[in-house]
Amino acid sequence: MEDLQVLIKQHQDFFQSKKLQSVVFRKNSLVKLRKSIIENEKDLLAALYKDLKKPTFEAYTSEVALVLTELDYFIKNIEKLNKPKRVRSSILNFPSKDYIYSDAYGVVLIMAPWNYPFLLVVSPLIAAIAAGNCVVCKPSEETPHTSNFIAGLMASTFNPAHVSVVEGGLETNRFLLKQKWDYIFFTGSTKVGKIVLKAAAEQLCPVTLELGGKSPVVVHKDAELKLAAKRIVWGKLFNAGQTCIAPDYLYVHEEIKDEFCSYLVEAIKLELGENPEQNPEYARIVNKRHFDRIKALINDAEVIYGGKVDAEELYIEPTLCFSTWDSEIMKEEIFGPVLPVLVYNDLEQTISTINKYDKPLSAYYFGAQKKDQELFLTTLYFGGGCINDTLIHNTCENLPFGGVGNSGIGSYHGAKSFECFSHQKGIVKRATWLDVPLRYRPYLTKLPLVKKMFKYLT
Repeated sequence: MEDLQVLIKQHQDFFQSKKLQSVVFRKNSLVKLRKSIIENEKDLLAALYKDLKKPTFEAYTSEVALVLTELDYFIKNIEKLNKPKRVRSSILNFPSKDYIYSDAYGVVLIMAPWNYPFLLVVSPLIAAIAAGNCVVCKPSEETPHTSNFIAGLMASTFNPAHVSVVEGGLETNRFLLKQKWDYIFFTGSTKVGKIVLKAAAEQLCPVTLELGGKSPVVVHKDAELKLAAKRIVWGKLFNAGQTCIAPDYLYVHEEIKDEFCSYLVEAIKLELGENPEQNPEYARIVNKRHFDRIKALINDAEVIYGGKVDAEELYIEPTLCFSTWDSEIMKEEIFGPVLPVLVYNDLEQTISTINKYDKPLSAYYFGAQKKDQELFLTTLYFGGGCINDTLIHNTCENLPFGGVGNSGIGSYHGAKSFECFSHQKGIVKRATWLDVPLRYRPYLTKLPLVKKMFKYLT
């Protein structure tokens, strides 16, 4: 712990050295990181497989490719993002020019989860570097091979006073949260997010919390049913359901319930075959603790397809089950390949029911009518989502990604990430060639004129 305190002091000293004020230095840092990732791609994919049995396609597209895309964006746009932005001036301050300057916060702590253990460390790290911060990364202890890979990658790429990686478990996390930070970026469960927010509040430290929740998917009777089933199954089974924006439960219109469930089964078999356990492109549950939790949820459910498990292999078969809001499986985020199915007949009433619970990180709607799509988008409260698809909103750098309420605070990706890791400082540059005396004392005789001015301006 003493070593950690020394490390944090090194970061603080490095930030105060003003070296990070150079946009060229930041850009070169990102270029070096990109080169290091490409050179070590095979080792990264191997680490992800050891931790999660993550298929190469899923590992590359969701961890490597998204990070490289983010790097390319910031390498290309870093000068533009760091440049002061001219905004319209107030006539009350004439003559003046108004700007927004972006200031780095200082020393940033990034705490990441285990489900996408590389992406959710490096994606925010990229923006933090671009904005001019020093960074301490804390990857998850639940994925030790990837955590160790990240530590080695960063040590070989950066000055440790600029970017460092701290490995360890619960005690390390507790110690880190007691230290003074200029910003904390946390991705993980709502339960732990509350602990992070409480610790940050003790020091008035700003935070971004990327959490989770029970993300619904609603399938209306006018949806393209086979395509909807295919896209829902893909989104649910990606990374074996261990995705914070995965469809957590399904609402299907009562008129198509049986037909759609048959399409879901068909889509599962199309994706993974008759025996998913033998399919090398199907990931595993991260550890025994999470396996036992998901297994218990299945045991209490009315299973209509799947349900097989193998504790030794940490394998859980893709599973469908009928459910109600009183079921145990509806009381927590599943975070696994189990999809509860609920039935509805009135879309507006269903949206009202979902709104009674915590706001989800994501939500998905499948249906053809634009008025129903807009009803879903404008009256259901959630972080972000898709119409007629799942997960893919997370891949667009121009869309903010983040939760609301219990599913998170703040958002990032692309330009939003830069704003996340920089303080937006408002500046008025006032000219000296004219100084209107209206604001100076005595006030009394000037008040009628001021009222007329404000009335005219508004």
